[in-house]
Amino acid sequence: MDIEELEYVGFWPRVGAALIDTLLILMVTAPLITWVYGREYWSSARLVQGPADFLINWILPATAVILFWIYRQATPGKMAIGARVVDATTGQAPSTRQLVIRYLGYYVSTIPLMLGLIWVAFDPRKQGWHDKLAGTVVVRSKHRVAPVSFGARPAGDS
Repeated sequence: MDIEELEYVGFWPRVGAALIDTLLILMVTAPLITWVYGREYWSSARLVQGPADFLINWILPATAVILFWIYRQATPGKMAIGARVVDATTGQAPSTRQLVIRYLGYYVSTIPLMLGLIWVAFDPRKQGWHDKLAGTVVVRSKHRVAPVSFGARPAGDS
């Protein structure tokens, strides 16, 4: 795809993509956690309740997200909005190293009152701190939908 046909993806579409991803992750992790630890898990104040908790709630989502980025350049949420993660310099697929840094950068971005995520709304390239740390940008096609035309109907339409 030609660079002139791409645009940076802004704050609100990325929030929507993140909500989709969060729901999908919860649909997998919540039943697994409940199966392993029982309903008592949800009333505990402990951050990590055991090795299965750490694997299911921390390692599994991180692995899934990074694998989606490696093989599709997008999580399901980003795919739903037609977005993909690319190297900020070349526009090509980021390296695995960049993607791991990007994921770890989410923690850096969220710890100070989510300022690093909100940064997307004000940055000219729509980069959050995690993108800046990893050297990535999130892009999508400027022409995401078929153009609308009125008048004569295409052949075969009734």
